[in-house]
Amino acid sequence: MKKQDEARQMALEALNDAPPTHLLRHPLDYVFADHFRQRVLCSVLDQIFDADILDPELTHAVYRFLKDDLKYHIADEEENLFPILRKRAEPDDQIDEILDQLSEEHKSDHIDAKQILRELEYLLDGTSSYPISFEVNEMAHRFTSNERHHLILENAIVMPLAKVRFTSDDLSQMGQEMATRRGLDYPEASDVN
Repeated sequence: MKKQDEARQMALEALNDAPPTHLLRHPLDYVFADHFRQRVLCSVLDQIFDADILDPELTHAVYRFLKDDLKYHIADEEENLFPILRKRAEPDDQIDEILDQLSEEHKSDHIDAKQILRELEYLLDGTSSYPISFEVNEMAHRFTSNERHHLILENAIVMPLAKVRFTSDDLSQMGQEMATRRGLDYPEASDVN
């Protein structure tokens, strides 16, 4: 199998397969795994909007991820990660400004994601075709650029601080709420290796 085919298959798996359920007992690891999936999303989105030929399978995987999985991830951060971190952070952590910025970015990314979903629908149903308009291409690339910057802040600052500040009760509560949000059973301790 060629490297390009292998990369395509890995991208499809990352976009289509949520992190393993057992990671919900380690919710920060689950969020981090979702961050990897978002990086793949950005890469594939750039490919789709720069391509000359539609890859329906990859386009559908991106569409589904944006429509379904991204909302869970944002809720994980906005309803669990950020509020718990605000509660646990020390004054010297100076995290409020960063969390405010990330929350604002979530709002603007939501607007762009809705437009991207519409454009992906047009591509998939044949209403739109290549080449993609300059405006749509710019919007898609702005979204991926913003997402990458967002992920850098979260992975370099937010996640390490949460690992230090969260209590075991915080982690348990967060994992349980993430499972409920997805309609999953919270894994038993015996299910986790």
